[in-house]
Amino acid sequence: MGHGPFVVSVPIRFGDDFEFDPRSQRLSRAGRVLKLERIPTEILLLLIEKNGELVTRDQIIERVWGEGVFLDTDNSINGAIRKIRQVLKDDSENPRFIQTVTGRGYRFIAAVVQPAPPDREDVSVDRTAASDSAPDAAPEPRPSRKVAPWRWGSLIGIAVLLIGALGAYLYSLRSRAQVPAPPVRSMLAVLPFENLTGDPEQDYFSDGLTEEMISQLGNLDPSHLGVIARTSVMHYKHSDEPLDRIGRELGVQYALEGSVRRDSNRVRVTAQLIQIKDQSHIWARQYDRDLSNLLALQAEIAQEIAAEIQLTLGDRRRLDTVRQSSLEPQAYQAYDLYLKGRFFWNKRTAQGFQQAIEYFQQAIAKDPNYSRAYTGVADSYALLGGYSTTPQTESMPKARAAALKALELDPSLAEAHTSLALITENFDYDWETAEKEYRRAIELNPNYATAHHWYAEFLSLQGRFPEALAESERARELDPLSLIIAADHGMILLYARQYDASIAQFRAVKEMEPAFPRTVMVVAPYIEKQQYADALAELKRWADAYGESEWTCAWRAFVYGRSGQNAQARQALAKVRQFYDRGLRSPDPMLWALVGVGDRDQSFAWFEKAYADHSNVLTSLKVNPAFDGLRSDPRFQNLMRRVRLAP
Repeated sequence: MGHGPFVVSVPIRFGDDFEFDPRSQRLSRAGRVLKLERIPTEILLLLIEKNGELVTRDQIIERVWGEGVFLDTDNSINGAIRKIRQVLKDDSENPRFIQTVTGRGYRFIAAVVQPAPPDREDVSVDRTAASDSAPDAAPEPRPSRKVAPWRWGSLIGIAVLLIGALGAYLYSLRSRAQVPAPPVRSMLAVLPFENLTGDPEQDYFSDGLTEEMISQLGNLDPSHLGVIARTSVMHYKHSDEPLDRIGRELGVQYALEGSVRRDSNRVRVTAQLIQIKDQSHIWARQYDRDLSNLLALQAEIAQEIAAEIQLTLGDRRRLDTVRQSSLEPQAYQAYDLYLKGRFFWNKRTAQGFQQAIEYFQQAIAKDPNYSRAYTGVADSYALLGGYSTTPQTESMPKARAAALKALELDPSLAEAHTSLALITENFDYDWETAEKEYRRAIELNPNYATAHHWYAEFLSLQGRFPEALAESERARELDPLSLIIAADHGMILLYARQYDASIAQFRAVKEMEPAFPRTVMVVAPYIEKQQYADALAELKRWADAYGESEWTCAWRAFVYGRSGQNAQARQALAKVRQFYDRGLRSPDPMLWALVGVGDRDQSFAWFEKAYADHSNVLTSLKVNPAFDGLRSDPRFQNLMRRVRLAP
């Protein structure tokens, strides 16, 4: 018994009667086998092997996926750790088994017992044999960065074939007596298509097909069919999680799953639609196509499928012709770069936004008419100010130019209307135009989760909380595993003065990903509940992980000021001033610190600086409880009128 790395070659025991057998890769408790998928099992084995030592994310990636991958490994690791903790009944806040080292990795902290190996020569773990012997486990290809962009046309052609057949089936469900009628609005998850080529460099092909299916199916009939967003379904890539659990986690009635096989000249795609409640396979198709002909046939196939869907629907709804994608290879390269940009954008960090902008601009260089890439640029610049020290007056004009360019290229693009709505809300304080743009985006694509997400925030800032919570729930329904949507739901609850619910929501997000930046906002409801020790502990945890910043100092000044610890508040305020001495330009941290320490005159002086910078901090004036102590001041009412939050 003890800590330290060792070779796991025989069953080991730890905790409350847990036993892990590396040969069969099975985890059990008191003799009962516990269900754990392959990737969580691999990670648990690695953690046990490094017992007591820090295991970095890079080590996990190399062990599970190999070097040089480009996929959402952050979310995959987070999901795997979450599943391990669920099986072990571990608590991330007070761990007994797996300790999170914020920003670095994980450590297995339980004492383990490794019995002496049996008296035989072969006691080492044959990992290939162990993997083969695991139930329902199959070797998984390792994704690659390398992309053969000319092949995108083939997968899009196949996608429209699948979409047409699946669309016809979904709508015919209503008229077939042998299949129960689905709910008024069914929810569908397109699970990541499996790459069966034997070539890990073809992962881009199956991932692209998954994305294309989500996009096209989401536009079929949004009033009757909701399609889960890509960020949520990609959590299940290479996952052996049972369909019934996936159905519960995503809140869907149907799942589409499939696979791709190809050689140098031909491709075979299989797909099947599964009803979650009884896991019956109620629709299946197989497509064999010659790769060399698909690019030329793409437009023809799209027209045929559109006609088939329209015939199936009859007079109920007239569908527009399926939009033809560009046949130029640059279009497929741009699409791949766009997906990489969104990967970094979803990290919600200043560095992530900068990396995202680089990829979006590369996509534009490949295809100057690619409107979605411009929306990526717009969204990155629109959020950059709130996650960095970049003044809004620098980032927002770039965001507006990109959003307007996207609308010029495609006025029907929901993403572009959503981008423009956020800009007019956070920079112009033009609430009427922002609402019009949000509503237009949702009208164009009711399945676009970000439109519902940002519109929910907009409604909360107006104090329209029942509507805000309903929109937030719709966003969570469409993208149930999105960290930012879940975290911002906590902010809406804060503004609605539901502090206990807000704290619970932030804790739930932190359980999913302790290092997600938005989780630090749990300090706000802690303050309103006068849980100052909890707020300070959260700030210390964050500063220990990422270093002292202008915002951790500002929040610390706020906490000390609100709790009456005036000497500590002044010390924290002095540290905030030091950041301005070193060139900090954003007025927001100083404004926040001054409000917290209760210096009214200086607070309003910095409110004016924030107004000059078009700071989005001012958008919460109407509802943020942090400003309650200032509401009776005429200067506050005047500011409310200038940002159009009061008549």
